[in-house]
This record gives sequence, structure tokens and C-alpha cells, in this order.
Amino acid sequence: LACQKSHEWLERVGLAAYAAARPTELSGGQRQRIALARALAPNPRLLLMDEPLAALDVSTRAELRRQLKRHLLAFPGLRLVVTHDPLEAAALADRLVVIEGGSLVQTGTPAEITERPRSQYVADLVGINLLKGRAERGAIRMDGGSMVAAAGAEAGEVFATVHPRAVSVHRHRPEGSPRNVWPGRVSGIERIGDRARVRIEGQIRMVAEVTTSALNELALDEGGEVWLSFKATDVGVYPV
Repeated sequence: LACQKSHEWLERVGLAAYAAARPTELSGGQRQRIALARALAPNPRLLLMDEPLAALDVSTRAELRRQLKRHLLAFPGLRLVVTHDPLEAAALADRLVVIEGGSLVQTGTPAEITERPRSQYVADLVGINLLKGRAERGAIRMDGGSMVAAAGAEAGEVFATVHPRAVSVHRHRPEGSPRNVWPGRVSGIERIGDRARVRIEGQIRMVAEVTTSALNELALDEGGEVWLSFKATDVGVYPV
């Protein structure tokens, strides 16, 4: 019976052909799938997985993430996955618990955490700009005195989020309708595929996400002087 169950799980993780293989004959991704099958085979009531996709290359990690999600959805018990990868957490979890410095800082669904982070640490994890200040009739006054126009701002202490894709970067002060316009200096550029995240220091710190073609057209580099802008309607506002 045990042998039959072993073969069933090897088939589930796509490794039935490796039933007689030695561990040294398996790749890192194959060994991870074997470990997953070994953990699920006894039908545990609680499944604890600590960094299940660590030390895998990008393509293997993406494939195993999809397989792991499928198996976790079919698992009837309690599932707890520990990871430092926000993409992995959002892809695998139906509820997130964020720990910072040993303390719980926020819990919620992936959508709730992404849309309403409640600390700079959480905002950095999900890749969104987070501001904090006091709402005053369509604007938010920051601690340093700067004002951010925000369509949903009314009154009281609030958080405000701006998606990096909503932030435009210019070499010269822009003309037009954006109500939020500031000068700044590029402090870092991170290329991710056909896009780039540009960190801008200034009156208000922001991260902008632009295409690599826009990055080249603007001739952006670290230390360069730029202007950033975003619309008041692109600012999400919610109570502290």
C-alpha cells in the first residue's frame, strides 16, 4: 500500500519515471517536488513549508510555484508557507501575515495588503509608494509641510498610495493637468524585463515605473535631475 501511494504521488508531481533514481541524479527542482510529495503523502492536518522555492532558478521556480499552488488548493488541512518573496506569497496564499522585525505588522488577503499597506516595510514588499499625513479637503499635508493633491482626501490622519506606474518622469518641468509636480534626483534604477523602477529622492520620495524605451529616451542615470508628476485621481486614500 505504501509503495502504491508513493507511486501515486510521484505521478502527481510528474516524476513517476524517476521512481528508481538516486537523489544525486535529480535536479534541484525535482528534489523540491519530491520533498513536496513526501510532505503531502501522509495526509497531514497541518502543512508547514519554509521557503519551499528557495535556491531554484527562475524558470524552475515559476513552474514549481504553479504546481505547488495546485497541490495547496487541493490540500484539506491548514497550510502555512513561510517566505521572503512577496510574489511567492501573493501567488500561493489566500491570506497573508506580514512579520517585520519579529512583530506582526499586518494581516489580510493579498489584495487588501497590496491596496492598503499600513507600513513602509509592507509597501516596499508589494512595490507601491506609501505616504502618510493629514487630509485637508482634497489634499494631504505631509509631516514636512508638503501638500499632495488627492481626489479622495477629506479629513483626518490618512495613508496615501501611488502606484509606480502612475508616476511620470520628465527631464523638464511638465506642462498640463497633473496637480502633483516635484523636482528630484534619481537615486537608483532597477531594470525588470522591459520595464525599469526609478527611485527619485526629493521633496517627496517616489518610485516610478517606466518602460526601458522611455528610460533610454530620457537618458536617465543615477544622480540625474528630473521632475516627477502624478494625478490627484491616481492617489488612493484610506484612514490610518
